[in-house]
Amino acid sequence: MKRTNLTAVAAATAAILALAACGSGGEAPEADGPITLTVSGWALESTPEFQALADGFEALHDDVTVEVVEYDSAEYNTLLTADLAAGSGPDIITQKEVKFVTTFQAGGQLMDVSDLELPEGLSGTDSYEIDGATYAVPYRQDAWVLYYNRDLFAAAGVDEPDGSWTWDDYADAAEALDAGLAAAGSAAQPTYLHRWQSTVQGFATAQSGADIISGEIDQFEDAYDRTLALQDDGLQVEFNTSTANQLTYQGEFGNQNAAMMPMGTWYVASLISQQASGDAQDFEWGIAPAPQLDDETTGTDATPVTFGDPTGFGINANIDESEVEMARAFLEYAASEEAATMLAELGVTPALLTDDVTAAYFAVEGAPTDELSEFAWSTHDVIAENPTSPTTATVQGILNDMHSAIMSESEPVESALETAQQRIESEAVAP
Repeated sequence: MKRTNLTAVAAATAAILALAACGSGGEAPEADGPITLTVSGWALESTPEFQALADGFEALHDDVTVEVVEYDSAEYNTLLTADLAAGSGPDIITQKEVKFVTTFQAGGQLMDVSDLELPEGLSGTDSYEIDGATYAVPYRQDAWVLYYNRDLFAAAGVDEPDGSWTWDDYADAAEALDAGLAAAGSAAQPTYLHRWQSTVQGFATAQSGADIISGEIDQFEDAYDRTLALQDDGLQVEFNTSTANQLTYQGEFGNQNAAMMPMGTWYVASLISQQASGDAQDFEWGIAPAPQLDDETTGTDATPVTFGDPTGFGINANIDESEVEMARAFLEYAASEEAATMLAELGVTPALLTDDVTAAYFAVEGAPTDELSEFAWSTHDVIAENPTSPTTATVQGILNDMHSAIMSESEPVESALETAQQRIESEAVAP
């Protein structure tokens, strides 16, 4: 495991200092002597938010140092759990995946932070509530949208997304793009669907309102039928090909191998950065609301339904008593509009979206400037992909097995659903 403390990038530092000059919006507590807080994080070189938040908080509080402890991203929860069990865990525990919140809480490793003062409109707070108490605070809230390549749409002579699409419209656009791109001599495919279960199941569950924890999975049948039809018609890369070649969604969209791609808002910052560095090709792009189950939630006068989980901070229940007040203040700062604006300037989607935060996000050089992109980023009903439950990890593991069986076409949709249903009832749902 690697532990390091990075220096914030110049742009982030400038934003932090400006925010510090404005204050935190309230009477901030001051440290009674030097205090050092440790915060867990991952992939610090490509994820500047941790050090930026640390620097921003330090700028507001004398005698406080915030050290970011870096864990391997792929093994984050395993390594963090081991450190907590050994009594060497960080003071502030970043909740990377919501499905593990109940594990930390059940182990007595998270402090109750129900009484923190948080801004109105903060998204994702419900994901950290267990039995009426709150154990973490969200600072970012990504949501899934539809990315599209404006240059490829123009070359194919196909109308761009306008915010009114259902999944049927998405499929029709893929067919039109297939013909139009071929006529234009382009080898690009209409769309790219990454191999994660989220790309099918997340939308189907959020837009149907189903409760996967209680075993409601019938909503997946139509979703998989549509997805397999796109795959079988050659309108997107096959699941088996993506798996065998370990294709990356950044490479497929960034190298213009696909005209459309459903993906989370975290990719906006990556795409901007990769286009600036030359790791992605130079082309015009935008984001649109995710296609909807029906037209009741389509159009810019409605609120589209999508999915996504928050990322938040909790406090180690075994933190030194002298550090508790500052740790609580750090959580409040991370959820504040000041911090949200700074995160937006880094291309991160914060849990608090205001007009000023949205303006800061789209002022970033390289970001799309059209109204639909701003609407898609700032207006949506985000349903948690991972409900807060002790059985979430088990259910999602079962559904991931189902996803692989269906998308690899090793098992028919109906049969795979029956298998998953039986496993959920026997392995996860209480009698």
